[in-house]
Amino acid sequence: MIVKMKFLSITGPIHDIDRVSDVYLSKYEMQLEHAISELKTTENLLPFVELNPYKESLTKAEQFVSMLPEGNAKPDLSHTPEEMMDLIREVNHNYLNYQEQIEALEKEKTSLHEKLNVLEPFQPLDFELQDVTHYKYMRVKFGRIDVDYFHKLEKYLFEDLNAIFLEGARDANYVYGCYFTANTDSGKVDSVFNSLHFERISLPEGFSGTPATAYQELSQAITEKSKEIEQLEKETTEMLADNASNLLGARKRLEELTNNFDVRKMAARIDDKNDKLEDYYILCGWMGEDDVNAFIEETKNDDKVFVVVEEDREKFFGDPPTKLKNPKIFKPFEMFIQMYGLPDHSEIDPTIFVALTYTFIFGAMFGDVGQGFCLFAGGGILYLLKKINLAGIISVAGIFSMFFGFMFGSVFGFENVIEAHWLRPVEAMTKLPFVGQLNTVFVIAIAFGMGLNILVMIFQIINAVRSHNTGELLFSNNGIAGLVFYGFLVLTIVLYMSGHTVPGNIFMVIFLGLPILAFLFKEPLTNLVEKNHKKLETGKVMFLVQGFFELFETMLSYFSNTLSYVRIGAFAVSHAAIMEVVLMLSGATDGGSINWFGIVLGNLIVCGLEGLIVGIQVLRLEYYEMFSRFYKGTGREFKPFTNHSAGHK
Repeated sequence: MIVKMKFLSITGPIHDIDRVSDVYLSKYEMQLEHAISELKTTENLLPFVELNPYKESLTKAEQFVSMLPEGNAKPDLSHTPEEMMDLIREVNHNYLNYQEQIEALEKEKTSLHEKLNVLEPFQPLDFELQDVTHYKYMRVKFGRIDVDYFHKLEKYLFEDLNAIFLEGARDANYVYGCYFTANTDSGKVDSVFNSLHFERISLPEGFSGTPATAYQELSQAITEKSKEIEQLEKETTEMLADNASNLLGARKRLEELTNNFDVRKMAARIDDKNDKLEDYYILCGWMGEDDVNAFIEETKNDDKVFVVVEEDREKFFGDPPTKLKNPKIFKPFEMFIQMYGLPDHSEIDPTIFVALTYTFIFGAMFGDVGQGFCLFAGGGILYLLKKINLAGIISVAGIFSMFFGFMFGSVFGFENVIEAHWLRPVEAMTKLPFVGQLNTVFVIAIAFGMGLNILVMIFQIINAVRSHNTGELLFSNNGIAGLVFYGFLVLTIVLYMSGHTVPGNIFMVIFLGLPILAFLFKEPLTNLVEKNHKKLETGKVMFLVQGFFELFETMLSYFSNTLSYVRIGAFAVSHAAIMEVVLMLSGATDGGSINWFGIVLGNLIVCGLEGLIVGIQVLRLEYYEMFSRFYKGTGREFKPFTNHSAGHK
């Protein structure tokens, strides 16, 4: 059902707006509208321009809470907003101090890593770095050379190059090492090495001992830095953990205060031009009728809150938002309504109708006790654990699948376990006049579709009455004229197929001819009834031509819409036939040994794939065959400003 909404305005001293938001609005679901836009007739309205003082502290609180270790800390809500903000500032100061120290250590660690990477390939060199880098008559240069050029270098060294090359580490591409040469030969030697693409590498300064010793010193220094960083991170975590309850409480309370303060975005200030009185705030929006009554009752003794309920909603822009309220078992089916479009306040809420018809049709198309139980149990568990609406729908549909499984006598495809309490879809046949032998479930499916078509036409008549749409009520193909035409046609077919006397020609003319004329002349008849002297937009000839084709489309829609329900019987038969194939392939029909793995696998495949297809086909029937006759779904969703869900108790 659709919750009846009322538009109300809330006014009070401007300094009291936070208290009102915190004490009252947090208890009720209210869709706030922009007061300045809605209350155009009210003078001296100004917007709020204050910045939210809680937003920055809330952001920090959320950051620190996300860093808390898992535990059972409970939020401490005993602090005032000022105390909570001071707490956040203190924690943030300590946190930034730790982070600054960690960042400095990380930089030092990165620098040490860079030096370590430089020294690593020179570890095999066995000499004192401090000595070789300070020779007076010799020069030493470190670097790397491509493996291919290194072979050429060896040739030069053996022949006439006055230099010594000491090899360090080697990888797939390069040979690392250093060369020694006398000062007098350094120019020539450097030229040769440069021609062989020797890449100079500058070793870090300040190290004594061999490269291997320097490498160990660097590794130890990096380890020490890592320990210092870990210690600071541990202290940071401990600092946050010590304040866990306060941080959790601050986040919760600051979130509420932030939401309450943000009410100002939708509110307006009533400016007192004489500056003699305090400025007032004004809030306006939509609230459910029960909430409105409870809200007024709660605030009647509060002299700082003044509430006005506006009964004449036409003065405001737009219709009320739509809020659905249905029993818990039907709640998941609201998902289908939201997918199509919410009803406006002049329409029937089709949630219960969809819930009953969807699950009933699904069960008829997918009748199996065993598979239905799997859908019921699996969907129910998922819905209870994860609150997935589709899982709840599947679970309820599984109940009807089990019901029709008993009616059809089918358990996981086996039809010899229980007796059919009604019929076997594949075997049951009915003899009809003119048609001959026809599967019984097809006949019942079409009859069921006819009944649904009549029902949704009644829904359309109710909607037309509620929206005061005379044309749709009287002359529409889904209104009274359509109901008379289709109902009489269905009655005639039923009488003929059951061997009874059909109505005479006079009744045919009255109950079929007159509605057809109503369809054809819907526009001028509507203008006549509503006393609207509007002329036809097209000429008479074009009006008749257009009316003829629309009438043809209407007749075709009645026919196709009715035949569309044949799919109910078709899927009931096909499901039984598919399971018979599964049993045959698994050896369950020839009296031999049964392949139980094949039985289980076949049932899983059928339950998954066919269940999905049936679910889509039933949804198609709902949307295209039923909704198209009575439902528009033009309502707008009710969106309460706050996220509080406690509600009024």
